[in-house]
Amino acid sequence: MSIEKFIREIPKAELHLHIEGSFQPELMFDIAKRNHIEIPYKSVEELKKAYKFGCLQDFLDIYYTGAGVLLKEEDFYDLTMAYFEACRENNIIFAEIMFDPQTHTQRGVSFDTVIRGIQEAREEAKEKYGIDSLLIMSYLRHLSEEEAFKTLEQSLPYKEWITSVGLDSSERGNPPSKFRKVFEASVKEGYRPVAHAGEEGDADYIWEAIDLLGVHRIDHGNRSLQDENLVKEIVKRDLALTVCPLSNLELRNVDVLTSHPLKKLMDKGIKVTVNSDDPAYFGGHLNENFLQIRKALDLTKEDIVELVKNSFQYSFASEEQKSGYLKRVDAFVADFQD
Repeated sequence: MSIEKFIREIPKAELHLHIEGSFQPELMFDIAKRNHIEIPYKSVEELKKAYKFGCLQDFLDIYYTGAGVLLKEEDFYDLTMAYFEACRENNIIFAEIMFDPQTHTQRGVSFDTVIRGIQEAREEAKEKYGIDSLLIMSYLRHLSEEEAFKTLEQSLPYKEWITSVGLDSSERGNPPSKFRKVFEASVKEGYRPVAHAGEEGDADYIWEAIDLLGVHRIDHGNRSLQDENLVKEIVKRDLALTVCPLSNLELRNVDVLTSHPLKKLMDKGIKVTVNSDDPAYFGGHLNENFLQIRKALDLTKEDIVELVKNSFQYSFASEEQKSGYLKRVDAFVADFQD
C-alpha cells in the first residue's frame, strides 16, 4: 500500500492532456442540456458503455461527438475547470493542456470563444489552487495544412497565452511531413513544436516529426523501439516521450499493460513521462495511469521518481519553475513516510 500512497501524493506534472478528452460524461450531459443539444445517447451509463474502442478512429468518433456540445465561453471554462479539479485530486501542480481549436471552429465556434473560456479557468486555477499551466495548440492532422495555416493565423492575437503547437487526430495516412510548412511558420511565431508520432504510425513517423518538424518532445513515441537507430537518435537529442499507458491499452496499441514498452524505453535511456491523454475516455487521470503501469511492470519507487522528475524537467516551464518543482519532489521523497 505504501507505494500506492507515494504515487497518489507525490507532486506531478502532466504534459499530454487533451482538454476535450477530459470531458466527463456527466458534465457533457449537463452542457448539452444547457445548450439544447441532443447527443445520440440516452444516459450517462449508455454513453460510458460506448467507450469500447477497437482503434484510434473509434475513439475519435465519440470524442468529436462530445466536443460538439461545447458552444460558449462558459462551456470551455467549465470543461477546463473540471480538469483542474482533477489536478488537485491527483496532486498535479503543473499541466500542459492541449486544445483542438479546429474541432470547434469547423463547427462555427470562434477561436476567441474557445481560448477565452480555457484561459479564464487557467487564471482561476492558478489563483485558487496554485496550479501552473500552459497551452499547446494542436493541429488536426486529418485536415489539410491549409486549414492548419488558418488556425495559426487565428491564434496570433492570443500568442501570449499559447506556448506550443502540436499535431494530433488520425495518425495513419497523415504523416508529420504533411504539416512541415505550417510548423516552420509556427516556430517563427515563437511556438515550441511537439507532435503525436508512433502511436499507431510506424517509426518513420517519429523520424519525420524529429527531422522535418523539429519537435522538442514526442507525444506517445511507443514505436520508437522498431528502430534501434531511432532510439539512439532520441537519446542523442535528449527528446522526452509523453507516454499514455491507459490510452495505449484502451486503443489496442498494447493488448495488456504487462506488454507496454514504457520500461523498455526507460532501460534504453529514453526520457519517459507518464500522462493520461484523454482521461474521461480511457479509464482514469494521471494517478490511475501511474498506479496501473506500476503494477503491470513492477516499477520501483525509484522508477516512479524518475518518471515524475522527467515530466518537470522536460516540460516547457521556465528553468526557475523547474528548479522549484524538482525541489518540491525531492522534499516530498525525503519526508515520505511509509
